[in-house]
Amino acid sequence: MNENSPILPNIPWEDRPTGCDDIVWRYSANPIIPRNLTKTSNSIFNSAVVPFKGKFAGVFRCDNKKREMNIHNGRSDDGIHWHIEDDPIEWVTNDPELSHFEHRYDPRVTWLEDRYYVTWCNGYHGPTIGIGYTYDFEKFHFIENAFLPFNRNGVLFPRKINGNFYMLNRPSDNGHTPFGDIFVSESPDMVHWGRHRHAMGTKGGWQSTKIGAGPVPIETSEGWLLFYHGVLTSCNGFVYSFGAALLDLDEPWKVIYRGGSYLMSPQTLYECVGDVPNVAFPCATLYDQPSGKIAIYYGGADTVTGLAFTTLPEVMQFLKDNDDK
Repeated sequence: MNENSPILPNIPWEDRPTGCDDIVWRYSANPIIPRNLTKTSNSIFNSAVVPFKGKFAGVFRCDNKKREMNIHNGRSDDGIHWHIEDDPIEWVTNDPELSHFEHRYDPRVTWLEDRYYVTWCNGYHGPTIGIGYTYDFEKFHFIENAFLPFNRNGVLFPRKINGNFYMLNRPSDNGHTPFGDIFVSESPDMVHWGRHRHAMGTKGGWQSTKIGAGPVPIETSEGWLLFYHGVLTSCNGFVYSFGAALLDLDEPWKVIYRGGSYLMSPQTLYECVGDVPNVAFPCATLYDQPSGKIAIYYGGADTVTGLAFTTLPEVMQFLKDNDDK
């Protein structure tokens, strides 16, 4: 099966619980990845999963017991039960500037043309977007940092648009950013990025403080489906929820629909209690086009990894019925 195939018959799945009317519902056995799955991990969250050779592979954020933030390789037969390597990914590069380590976190992975590209928040005199690739989830190559610091939430589109690569990103600062809008940037070669266009800003309520791109966008006949996180500032700190928007296929900085309500907010114990309370942070989706099924991987309370489910028709109808762009 082509790794870019829209057919995913073995997608992880659990039917909506009886009596549940939510567009997105949680897996009953969450969290699927505990904080201590590896020997060295303090927490495992905000991670990326893709189909791979009939099974699944991924790149996982594992903060270790020194509280260093790094990314690790993982494999799974079913997308639910995971083996994650104890040691971080070693990046192949001949550039000593890129071999310097400050931190690596919040990866995304997309199959694009002939390889799996990995983007992550990379430390280079502050947070920026690192870009690398792998063919086999064994050897990983570091290409370049996309932007000057400070930037986070770098998410590639899964194909070229008008002959160029496109990436969603969120200009930031050097701290726990109290602001942020989503931009779209363009590149001919994955090295030189420009033509930055503003896509989405903050709005009221659950997305009033900052927003950021989540999983790799899903291409539909009507546009790019984007799940994204939104943050509000409560009297007790930030609250991270996630919602959805639909972007134009050819000019993806143009928003067609944007849901006014969140699709999921932190409500369970593993989302509300952890190293960073009140966080539901989506980083990856699996999509089976024939059935419309979507599995969403998300971080809970910056501590564990959860799984949630929805369908494309339901999300699209939600966007049309609740458009607030």
